[in-house]
Amino acid sequence: MVNALHTAFGDHHARAVHTKGVMLEGTFNPAPEARTVTKEPIFAGDSLPVIARFSLFAGVPDLPDNADGASPAGFAVKIKAPDGDDFDIECNQHNGFITATFDEFAAFLRAVGASGPGVPHPTPVETFVGSRPGVKAFLDSRTYPASYAQATYFGINALKFTNARGESVYVRYRMVPRAKEHYLTPAERKAQSGSYLQDELAQRVAKEPVVFDWYVQIAGKGDKVEDPSIPWPDSRKLVKLGTFTLSRPPADPETAQRQLLFLPGQPHPGVEAADPMLIMRNTAYPISFGQRQ
Repeated sequence: MVNALHTAFGDHHARAVHTKGVMLEGTFNPAPEARTVTKEPIFAGDSLPVIARFSLFAGVPDLPDNADGASPAGFAVKIKAPDGDDFDIECNQHNGFITATFDEFAAFLRAVGASGPGVPHPTPVETFVGSRPGVKAFLDSRTYPASYAQATYFGINALKFTNARGESVYVRYRMVPRAKEHYLTPAERKAQSGSYLQDELAQRVAKEPVVFDWYVQIAGKGDKVEDPSIPWPDSRKLVKLGTFTLSRPPADPETAQRQLLFLPGQPHPGVEAADPMLIMRNTAYPISFGQRQ
């Protein structure tokens, strides 16, 4: 997977994907209702420190914020747990993933890498997309936010939550902005600068915190737990897990960017991976982490 990402975007000795990003620090405050679905200790105590990272999609360090490949943007958070068992969350600004499996995603990335300038049409990526209606629908439905703070972010993969009574549910994460959603038209996006998302976020957080409410969407009968390409119906129940309040950049952003590793598939008490893609992500991310040191 890491090599496939490098094939598509180049090996820049940086993050293999979601390479260009900006970080903020703040706090997490759990919601009481979180304990109805999981026994994880972070939901039973007081406020905890967090470090968060907003990012563009593609694995290109100097990608313009207004480029087509910037979407879906990412939002990742590391909750610093008192016992050292940090809790990592990763979400994308799109409800559903481009493919159902990691193998198919790798095939898509290799097709992108083989479709550079001068390649006859149909290029490998055009052939790949043309033979998969779900991939084409994903690419055609991408949105581009006016601000990192004004997009809803969705967990790609399902997890299994278990509460103190031993009751289990399957869930996907959702981050809802307090600043409300605001997406740009194609003309509005192209008129923005290549650093508009980073610039706007810096200006925003200098005035007031960036706040997101964290929810889980509960799977219903017939919902696909192991296929992230299929969104669950909007009618499914949401349970609030808590609130993130992001108020400042790190003291040393460059060092923080290099040293930060997210492991979204890590098991915790009352929380475990349900979609096998999460296990693969937990395996791939440390490889990319080592390559950028």
